[in-house]
Amino acid sequence: MSWRPQYRSSKFRNVYGKVANREHCFDGVPITKNVHDNHFCAVNARFLAIVTESAGGGSFLVIPLEQTGRIEPNYPKVCGHQGNVLDVKWNPFIDNIIASCSEDTSVRIWEIPEGGLKRNMTVARLELHGHSRRVGLVEWHPTTNNILFSAGYDYKVLIWNLDVGEPVKMIDCHTDVVLCMSFNTDGSLLTTTCKDKKLRVIEPRSGRVLQEANCKNHRVNRVVFLGNMKRLLTTGVSRWNTRQIALWDQEDLSMPLIEEEIDGLSGLLFPFYDADTHMLYLAGKGDGNIRYYELSTEKPYLSYLMEFRSPAPQKGLGVMPKHGLDVSACEVFRFYKLVTLKGLIEPISMIVPRRSDSYQEDIYPMTPGTEPALTPDEWLGGMNRDPVLMSLKEGYKKSSKVVFKAPIRDKKSVVVNGIDLLENVPPRTENEVRASAQNVLPAAG
Repeated sequence: MSWRPQYRSSKFRNVYGKVANREHCFDGVPITKNVHDNHFCAVNARFLAIVTESAGGGSFLVIPLEQTGRIEPNYPKVCGHQGNVLDVKWNPFIDNIIASCSEDTSVRIWEIPEGGLKRNMTVARLELHGHSRRVGLVEWHPTTNNILFSAGYDYKVLIWNLDVGEPVKMIDCHTDVVLCMSFNTDGSLLTTTCKDKKLRVIEPRSGRVLQEANCKNHRVNRVVFLGNMKRLLTTGVSRWNTRQIALWDQEDLSMPLIEEEIDGLSGLLFPFYDADTHMLYLAGKGDGNIRYYELSTEKPYLSYLMEFRSPAPQKGLGVMPKHGLDVSACEVFRFYKLVTLKGLIEPISMIVPRRSDSYQEDIYPMTPGTEPALTPDEWLGGMNRDPVLMSLKEGYKKSSKVVFKAPIRDKKSVVVNGIDLLENVPPRTENEVRASAQNVLPAAG
């Protein structure tokens, strides 16, 4: 048998990161100084949403993508929340609908007018009250229209059916704050990381925990489903306080398939996975660099490609959906990087170098588009369906036909699984107990 060198041929081994020119960045944005470990940024093919620093209540900016350059200090904001905004996410099927969650315990759904805001927006299309503590995460279902997940500091994950404006399911298997949620391709499974150091794979409709890992040697922070590979990837911290990643089989979380140390820095590692190219991007909070890898189902599973470097530290990163990319430039991924010190949002394009100007079919397979595969009732009834795919060759200018209709409600109690969520409040934290004790005056003797 002849000896051959171990050489991996990959069309993505020369992918490079290209920072947009200064005039194509967004400047003068008062990015929030909140230390909550989120991206504080969401982007789609039309708008960029950025959580901002604000006095009293919480607010975020929504900027049309073509409106680059300097943002005026009095630029209109979405400012209906009574507490800091902790997360924002665009509806994947209706590009002017955005969900936000806040320290005021509410989740709100906003409809952004054509062409962006002309004045401050204070009234949401829907206000969702079901959590008894602040809400740290929101996540849209990947294939079903109007199904939204929210995770709060009351340790509950609520599933909202926005057709009726109510929570329809509650996942209450967590014993501490949920740090991260991720769906598999058809949205039939949800994986979470939690402050209780456990990684879980959950059937979301029943709330049943299918797999659980107690991560003693690898303290998990973030998790992402790797498309249809039946794998999960987590980022976390090793016993020696080094940053590491771990790859897991979603059907057996007893042991990670591999664990790989990254470095000794302390910032949280955010993972981003592109199922079309099988590329994984790792970006550390407070780092200036973004590492990228290629994943495969066979050993060694993970192949390091390269690193994008920049001196400016990132607070968070928004990611452009596939149908918003520039296929003529062979762009396969685009980040929107928050640089807090400069009040700057910097687009970074990941590009596959190609000589030809024609459409590159091999790097743009059919990809999940802007049409939902299921209605809320179908999904809640137990149906699973893969995303409706689109080609980026002609289809990337096509707009979705889905329209958001807000339900009319006047109920005050929120009952899920036979429990009134606003009545059954978990035990208070030490700080809350202390604060309320200071407000109670001792009775006169």
